[in-house]
Amino acid sequence: MRIAVDAMGGDYAPGEIIKGSLAAAREYGLKIILVGNEEQVRAGMNGDNCHGLVDVLHAPEVIEMGEPPAVAVRRKQNSSIVMAAKLVKEGSARAFVSAGSTGAAMAAALLQVGRIKGVDRPAIASVLPNEKGFTVLLDAGANVDCKPHQLLQFGLMGYLYAQKILAISAPKVGLLSVGEEETKGNELTLSVFPLLKNSDLNFIGNVEGRDIFQGTVDVVVCDGFVGNIVLKTGEGMIAALFKMFKEEIARNWLARMGTVVALYALRNFRRRLDYAEYGGAPLLGVNGVAIICHGSSKEKAIKNAIRLASESVENRLVEAIRNCAENFKTGGLETSSEQGFNERGDSWNGNLCAGGSADQR
Repeated sequence: MRIAVDAMGGDYAPGEIIKGSLAAAREYGLKIILVGNEEQVRAGMNGDNCHGLVDVLHAPEVIEMGEPPAVAVRRKQNSSIVMAAKLVKEGSARAFVSAGSTGAAMAAALLQVGRIKGVDRPAIASVLPNEKGFTVLLDAGANVDCKPHQLLQFGLMGYLYAQKILAISAPKVGLLSVGEEETKGNELTLSVFPLLKNSDLNFIGNVEGRDIFQGTVDVVVCDGFVGNIVLKTGEGMIAALFKMFKEEIARNWLARMGTVVALYALRNFRRRLDYAEYGGAPLLGVNGVAIICHGSSKEKAIKNAIRLASESVENRLVEAIRNCAENFKTGGLETSSEQGFNERGDSWNGNLCAGGSADQR
C-alpha cells in the first residue's frame, strides 16, 4: 500500500515528518512517498529508504500557514500538499497525510480528490479519550457554519467511522447541546434533533460536554465552530493539568516519592491523553483517505497518522461512506444497491453499513 506524506507541512518539517515516515515504513511495511523539496528530504533521510519502502517526489513549493488556503492551493499547484493529494486522485497513492495548514489540506482534498456524491460538506473527525475508550467528535473545525441536514450527515459519517476504525458495532450517537432535554439548545440543535431521532442511527439524544470524556456516547455531533473550541479546550486543559502536576511535584519531596511509586500508572495515564498516540484526524466525506495532523506533530504522531491512514484504507472507510451516501439526506444507512469498487478496481460485495468486519484483504 502506498501512502503519500506532505514532507514540508508542520512546525517540525521536514525532519520529524521524515522520521515518522521512516518509522511507519519499518513498522508497518508500507510504501511511503515523501512529497517535498527533494534536496532537503534526501538530506533528512541520510540515505535511509527503508529497503526501498520510501520514495521521494520533488515538490518545489510550500503553502505557508498564513496563506489563504483556497487561493494558495489553486496558485501553488506544485506545492507539497497539493501534489500529495494529486497522488491519491491519480491512484498512485491510497491516502495522503499532512501536518500543514488544515485549511490547505481540506482545500487540496476537495479540489484534487473531490467530494463523495451525496455528502454536502466533509467533516474533520477527532478521536478523544474517555473513561471507557474513545469518543469521535465531529465536526472538529472544517465547517464553522452548518445547516441541520449537514449535521445529520456528520452523524452518519461518524457512526461509520466508529464502526470501521474503533470496531464499535452499534455506536451511540449524541448531539452536543446545553442540556439533555430535547427542548434545550439553539436554533441549529433544535432543528437537528428530530433529523437524528428519525434516522437509522443509534441516537441517544442530547449530550453535554462532560459526556464526551465519561464514555456515555461514542459519536458526538456538532458544528465545526463548537467542535474546534471543545478540541482546543481539551488540549489546553490537559497541558495545564500536567504543568500544575509537575509544579506540585517540584515543591514537595513526599509528592516526588509518590510519583516514583506510581510512575508506571502515570506513564500510561499520560499516554492515553497524548494526541500523538492517535496521529491525526480524517477528513470524512472526500473521495479518498485524507489524514490531517496537528501542526506540532513529531515522529510518533506522524507514524501513527500513517497507521490510521492504512487502517482507513484496509477497512474500506471511504467505500462505506460512499455506498451509504445516497441515503444520507433521509438519515438512512442502507447500502447502495449497486456493487462497489475499491480503488484498485476490484469488485467486492457485502453490507458495509451493517457493522461487521469490512476487511476483505
